[in-house]
Amino acid sequence: DGRLTFYPGNQTVDLPFINFMKRYGTVFLNAYTNSPICCPSRAAMWSGLFTHLTESWNNFKGLDPGYVTWMDLMEKHGYHTQKFGKLDYTSGHHSVSNRVEAWTRDVDFLLRQEGRPMVKLTGDKTHVRVMEADWRNTDKAVDWIKEEAINLTQPFVLYLGLNLPHPYPSPYAGENFGSSTFLTSPYWLEKVTYEAIKTPKWSSFSEMHPVDYYSSYTKNCTGEFTKQEVRNIRAFYYAMCAETDAMLGEVISALRDTGLLKKTIVIFTADHGELAMEHRQFYKMSMYEGSSHVPLLVMGPGIKERQQIPNVVSLVDIYPTMLDIARIPVIQNLSGHSLMPLLCGKAENEASPTGPRPSWVLSEFHGCNVNSSTYMLRTGKWKYITYSDGRSVLPQLFDLSDDPDELTNVAIKFPVIVHSLDKILRSIVNYPKVSSSVQEYNKRQFMIWKQSLGQNYSNVIANLRWHQDWLKEPKKYENAIDKWL
Repeated sequence: DGRLTFYPGNQTVDLPFINFMKRYGTVFLNAYTNSPICCPSRAAMWSGLFTHLTESWNNFKGLDPGYVTWMDLMEKHGYHTQKFGKLDYTSGHHSVSNRVEAWTRDVDFLLRQEGRPMVKLTGDKTHVRVMEADWRNTDKAVDWIKEEAINLTQPFVLYLGLNLPHPYPSPYAGENFGSSTFLTSPYWLEKVTYEAIKTPKWSSFSEMHPVDYYSSYTKNCTGEFTKQEVRNIRAFYYAMCAETDAMLGEVISALRDTGLLKKTIVIFTADHGELAMEHRQFYKMSMYEGSSHVPLLVMGPGIKERQQIPNVVSLVDIYPTMLDIARIPVIQNLSGHSLMPLLCGKAENEASPTGPRPSWVLSEFHGCNVNSSTYMLRTGKWKYITYSDGRSVLPQLFDLSDDPDELTNVAIKFPVIVHSLDKILRSIVNYPKVSSSVQEYNKRQFMIWKQSLGQNYSNVIANLRWHQDWLKEPKKYENAIDKWL
């Protein structure tokens, strides 16, 4: 969650290496994902293109395998390149269940697709390496810096993709389980200040936006949660952030030990945030701040120290920024703009070659746990969220300066603002048309999958992640699908 990287969010947990980057570099106060879920977000970051252009509609459908990323271009221009860890930008290789949930989101049924969010403590106060796979990849990156990077005659670019801070799979929920277990050890939990944890307002169902209700239900968050349960989920999430920060620390330390830190630009960001029980849901897939606002910190030669940038930026800006750093001309028409003028503290009028930076950012979502394509435009103090064709579902408007927790939808109060923001949004993306093509894509993919199963279809669909609800009335849900088709 990007808010953790600057005041006041960072009072809850100790993040020493994030703070080190703030001291010796620049932090963006308003950085956003272009799609709040792993694969579509990474597709945008690696391509520099908005989601409606990459057509990365869900966690399974990303960039074409041969797509030329910024790293490919840097390699072509003489950089030594190295990737470790989670990439997830051509496809998330997520479960069949995850795909079917995304394809069937327009079906008129409500089924829980996740285990109930819960916490789990592991090990004792000496147990540091909880997320072992991430630590192994961090070790690989550190070894590579110390053994390879140090001896290179050419410049290098190293990418390390971590899974944390991400809830863990929940085996108790069945074979296709989602990831609803917040897991940490006492070592990391000690880094969290429980008293500073804000408990989010728990809205009644009648107050909820219909799309939020669907998300809350499918994420298994509509039951009763005590204040203590909610606070624990948040605390465990912050502890997982502290463990992530330590991995960043290993990379920074390796660069410092090899003398490379002074001549290396370090960028830290995330594909999306975590709601951690805000707005009565966990996970991402939402345009609320906890899910869509990401951390973005940059330090290195030429980058201004102790700088806080209020401009709205997003992950599509990474592509042109990387090319700018490497002095590679930007040839194609990208959705993003280089961050280098801002990072170097230059005046806004010293525009990048890609033209002046817009005063807005766009995020969109077309995947599971949300029963409608969603579009978010953030500009100034306003956040405008619209759904589907812009008519069938009510839009939302939040004044973030007045209502940072996004509890009061003021769309009806400010129709002129809504109209002008909607006009800007439509000039960027013909969103009713995009929503309609996603609906067609979902139906087509589902039909192909259904036909591939033949006689086995009824059994397979009944036993996906929603099996606990589905098996109560399988015929009812099959009929709802038939009606949709």
